[in-house]
Amino acid sequence: MFASHISDTTAQDAADIHRSAYNAAFHELGLRWHWDADHYESALPASQEKAHLLSYLRNHQAHLLKAYDAEFLVDAITTAKGRCYETLLGSGRARPNVNWAEMQQPQVGH
Repeated sequence: MFASHISDTTAQDAADIHRSAYNAAFHELGLRWHWDADHYESALPASQEKAHLLSYLRNHQAHLLKAYDAEFLVDAITTAKGRCYETLLGSGRARPNVNWAEMQQPQVGH
């Protein structure tokens, strides 16, 4: 999906960067979720990203579906994930396991 942007990284590094972008999107949206490597590796291929998110919501975050439309949540997450992914690439911090919360904190002296 976004692999063309990361030609000099391994497939595992690319997967870790995508996972970091998901975790960043969750943080940005105020969701207290964190996908570790094991969870992300069990995820469906990127071509089925929305189906995987919908399944995750139904199986692990069903309480949110009482207040929010599932498609709305999936769209919000995928939109935020895409934005976070592009920010990671543009910042030069596109590396595995980047901490989005720390990245967003202002740096003293900058």
